[in-house]
Amino acid sequence: MGEWTYFSNHGHVLVCLARNPKARLRDVAGDVGITERAVQKIVKDLQAAGHVTVSKQGRCNRYRINRRKGLRHGLESHCTVGKLLALVAPVEQAEPKPEPKPEPKPEPKPEAKPEAKPEAKPTAKSKARKKKKPDSGGPLDIEKQGSLF
Repeated sequence: MGEWTYFSNHGHVLVCLARNPKARLRDVAGDVGITERAVQKIVKDLQAAGHVTVSKQGRCNRYRINRRKGLRHGLESHCTVGKLLALVAPVEQAEPKPEPKPEPKPEPKPEAKPEAKPEAKPTAKSKARKKKKPDSGGPLDIEKQGSLF
């Protein structure tokens, strides 16, 4: 049995552009499995039918899908491109909004301070510990060490 899919190459290109409106046609061709030239022809077909509009942003193209446009075949003309794409390529937000950072709660002030223990006199053993270099296998404290780069 031969390999086949439910969508034509036109459908696959439309799905790719819906998922990533900033995609390069070279990348779309790789995803669909056809040549870049074939993708260019399909995009022109989609433009002519009013399903896609292409705008230039600097040196790059941006693709906008007309999700209100009806599907072309009589059997599915009651559905829109948007309904089809909602199943296979849900709309992504252009710029995800950063979640608001919770404001830090003030720490409750302790009512009574614990008594400080008197410091012990340094011994030879404690002096030797202080002279040892810190273990290089542990995590680095970036603030104390400065930038890593």
